[in-house]
Amino acid sequence: MDKIPSPAISDAEAQVMRQLWQRAPQAADEIATALGPQHGWALATVKTLLNRLLKKGAVTAERDGRRFLYTPAVPEDAWVADTGLSLIDRLFGGRLAPLVAQFASERRLDAEDIEALKALLKEQGHA
Repeated sequence: MDKIPSPAISDAEAQVMRQLWQRAPQAADEIATALGPQHGWALATVKTLLNRLLKKGAVTAERDGRRFLYTPAVPEDAWVADTGLSLIDRLFGGRLAPLVAQFASERRLDAEDIEALKALLKEQGHA
């Protein structure tokens, strides 16, 4: 059975998701209190983002009196994996080597990075 990919989530929506992955459930006002100051978001903005995430199936909402409590419907690790693979597909045709080469040309790989890459290659049976 094929895995259902995580929904496409914008950068702003990802900030809300990260907040919910840290602690859930949360109400919109709690998320706005946590994220508003650093992003300049009002409560209305957070509610808009939550509604988008609801429509995408990325979060669920449960009524709690006069408010709703939001919980992620997508596990963080699944979203990170899907997003990473989608990025590699879009930018590098699904090939990992050009990604690593691009990264290495922009930022110097330290000894720890190189050892991690060697270990990964060995784990994959390529070294």
